[in-house]
Formats: sequence, structure tokens, C-alpha cells
Amino acid sequence: MRGVTRVRWAGCAIAAGVLAAGCGGGGGYGGAGVLTSSWGDPQNPLEPTNTNEVQGGKVLDMIFRGLKKYDPRTGKAENMLAERIDTPDSRNFTITVKNGWRFSNGEPVTARSFVDAWNYGASLKNNQKNAYFFGYIEGYDQVHPDSGLQRADTLSGLRVTGPRTFTVRLGQKFSSFPDTLGYVAYAPLPRAFFTDHAAWLSKPVGNGPYEIDSYTKGSAMTLKKWDGYPGPDPARNVGVTLLVYTDSNTAYTDVLAGNLDLVDDVPATQLKNVETDLNGRYINTPAGILQTLAFPYYDPGWNTSGAQKVRTGLSMAINRKQITETIFRRTRTPATDWTSPVLGTAGGFQAGLCGHACDYDPVQAKKLIQEGGGIPGGRLKITYNADTGSHKQWVDAVCNSINNALGNDTACVGNPVGTFADFRNQIGQHKMTGPFRAGWQMDYPLIQNFLQPLYYTNASSNDGKWSNQEFDRLVDRANAETDRSRAVALFQQAEKVVRDHMAAIPLWYQNGSAGYASRLSHVALNPFSVPVYNEIKVG
Repeated sequence: MRGVTRVRWAGCAIAAGVLAAGCGGGGGYGGAGVLTSSWGDPQNPLEPTNTNEVQGGKVLDMIFRGLKKYDPRTGKAENMLAERIDTPDSRNFTITVKNGWRFSNGEPVTARSFVDAWNYGASLKNNQKNAYFFGYIEGYDQVHPDSGLQRADTLSGLRVTGPRTFTVRLGQKFSSFPDTLGYVAYAPLPRAFFTDHAAWLSKPVGNGPYEIDSYTKGSAMTLKKWDGYPGPDPARNVGVTLLVYTDSNTAYTDVLAGNLDLVDDVPATQLKNVETDLNGRYINTPAGILQTLAFPYYDPGWNTSGAQKVRTGLSMAINRKQITETIFRRTRTPATDWTSPVLGTAGGFQAGLCGHACDYDPVQAKKLIQEGGGIPGGRLKITYNADTGSHKQWVDAVCNSINNALGNDTACVGNPVGTFADFRNQIGQHKMTGPFRAGWQMDYPLIQNFLQPLYYTNASSNDGKWSNQEFDRLVDRANAETDRSRAVALFQQAEKVVRDHMAAIPLWYQNGSAGYASRLSHVALNPFSVPVYNEIKVG
């Protein structure tokens, strides 16, 4: 997920007359069978191809189901609306949609429901943030050209061949393409989305286990169980009410007070006492999220053989263990590779791949930085957005660790940017002059998703513009490999190229955390750190 961040909570600003008493489970929204959960307003309208942040994604995961669905425990991609996905060569795919699926407005889900949705998402004129997911499909360069002059309205690689069948031709072989199709950008859309777009945006209609009942921006969204849902994973509660908070501490104290059922981002300041406060009703589980420091390779100072030693030295100057224990209280784990433990070894995770370069060794760190010619520009400025998360605390801690290793109290400083939007704009305009925070939340649980979007030449989220021909060649070979284990092995070789050049400094894997009220049961977070709302029972 490009530029992942958690939208800040908004603090119980419920519109007058909407909530009768309190801010959650104690009254108003938290009725029989309905659970209340903390939330933040989505950044963009709730179009599947225009939502690439966590808060909007939570809603879309409840109201949509796609061709694939990721198992909430293992992350494995399993068929949902796909009856079959066949390919003779890992480039041409024939997809058959299961019969009997409908949208909540009664309209059948057909092959065209997918093809029209994908063409809409890919089209440059629709300006969708997830358009790049369709870049694998042949014809994307015509419907979404870099030049800005659109030369086609539909992807040439998509073709409806029957009421429930369509074909997909990719620009190159990609054996794992079917496993990407659980991501929400690939969701189907009803005809109402196209015939009355404004009305659909005001109250989105999907095909998942929930329907949107109402939404007051800045206050709350209510979702109710869709009784006609045909899928195998129906809601086990009556509904979910998402309450907007600006402060995670307020949400947490509301859970303690019985005014809220679920907070899915326990603030760092509360981690010390959370187990006692909630009597064990606390979840801290690994998620597919990695925090790194990225570098601007378009700056000549960072794109030299000497700078490679400097980057490795900086990595060894960071005391990951101390930072994750003191600031994050073990809700983060020191990273030892560039993927995530949630992939498992079969999925490509290589514990310890980084080796000594990710161990805290201040003596060797200083030596390498000096051998590499010192920090480009003479002073290290780590750029981050100051409006979300606890970035200031950990950036300051990283700088303190680096300064201690170098014996210079001013060698490293934090460089805050006021808002996430401004931060991303500066990155997109290639204005970084030193390392910058780069959080990555997986879009789908494949090793490819941790490598290709971030490090492949000119890839969609390669913000630092790192480029390496050997890495690109290995990724191309991995994508073309039809045997899954061999494909994973090739991606692992590509990851070693990232390691050998210290293309980015891995910091820590992020866990998902949540606290909940005693009236809830069967509460869990999926590998994306999102509550599995449909499985939660109330009362």
C-alpha cells in the first residue's frame, strides 16, 4: 500500500441527535447485536480503485467480496467469487465467476461487473489512486499513459467471453497474478456505479456481508448485516458502527468506560498497562507491515559505491531492539529482512537475511560511514510526516542512536513535514535530500508485493528511484516461473540483491493491536492488521 499511514482518529465528534448516550457500546449505536469500533474518515470516496489507505479499506472489506479472499488467519488467497482461474502460460488467464452471487441491490454479479470495474479503475480520466494495479494488464499504457494523453478507453487485455467468463492478457508473464485478485481494487461494481455515480458514492452498494446504512462525515458510519449475502462468511453480528476519533487515547479510555466496544490501534502511551486495564482482552499479533528508511537515489550523493557503505553503517548504528522495546513495547519487532514474517518461510520470509548489517554495532557503523566518505552533505536529515503515528518519537530515537555511534550530537536530526499529504507530495516531486520514512503495508500476502512495487526500476512505489538490472532480471524470471516454490526462490534471490546494496534500511515489523469490551467475543485481526468484523460476536 503506497505511503501507508494510519489516519488519525477523530474524537467522538458525533452529530447532535445521532447518538443518544455516550460514544459507543454504552448507548445509542451500541444496541443489541451491534458492535462499535473506533475509526477515521476515509481519505477518498469509497471507490474500490480509489481507496489505498486503512480506514477506507476497512469499509470496503466489509461491503465487497472479490474473485479471491485472503484467509483471515493464514493470509492464503482462496477462491471467493472465482469458480476457476485457468492459464496455459502464466500470461493469458480465463476467469469463470461463480453463479448465484448478487450485489445487495439485487443485481447479479457477472463477468462484466469485473471488466467494467477494472477498465474504470485503469482509465487515466477517472484519476483513481489504485490505477497502477492494472498496470500488469496489456493495454495499460494506452488507457493510462505516462504522457497524459489517453489513447484508449478500455484495456486491450480484458475481454468478456460469456455471462460468467472473461479473459485477461498480461503484458508479461506473472504466475502469481491470480493471488493478487483478493485486493479490493479488483472488486466488481454494479451498473448503478456507472449509471448514477453520484448516488452510488453517497451510499455505496457492494456484494459483501454488510450494507452501508448511513454515514455522517466526521462522526460515524453505520453498517448493517446483509441478510441476503450468499457467501460462506456471513456476519455473525447484527451490524457494525464505526465511530470517528481524533485521538486514540480517547478511543482507548472509551473502551475502558464501556462507551466503545473496540479500538484497533492501542496508543503507545497505554501499552504499559493494557493487559491489566482490559483483563486480557488485548490483541498483539504480527501484521504484513514493514517500516524502512528509503533513500533518494536521484541525489548523486546517495548513488555511489561509497554511499552503499554509508547506508550499511547507518543500519548498524540503529539500536532496533532498544527502540522497539522502549517506545513500542514489543508491538514492533526488529526487522531482519525486507518482507514480513506473516509470509512464512514457504512464502519467502528469510529471517536473518540482513545479517550483521541489521545488528547494532556502533564501532563498525562509524568505521563504515567513514570509509564510505561520510554522510552526503555532512548531516543526516530523516524526513517524516508529523501529523500521524508516533513518527517523531522513533525518528528522534533513531537519530540519537546514530549520533551516539558517531560521537556527534548533531550528525542526525529529524526533518518533520506538517502533513502526510505534503510529505507524499515532496516525495513524488523528488525533493528528498536524505533518508525518509517508508512504511509499507502489504496489498496481498506475496513476497512479490514487498519487492517489485518498491525496488523494480520505475515501479509504482519506488519513491527513491533505486534501479538495479540484476534485481529486475530476477523479478522478471520469478514472475514467469509457474512453479510456486521456484518463483519464491527467485524472489528471495532478488531480495538478496536489495540486501547487498542496502537499497533501503529495514527497521521493524509492525504488529496489529486491539483492545475490546467484555461483551465481544471471537475478536481477531487479520494479517493486514484489520479486525475481522464479520466474525465478531456481540453479547
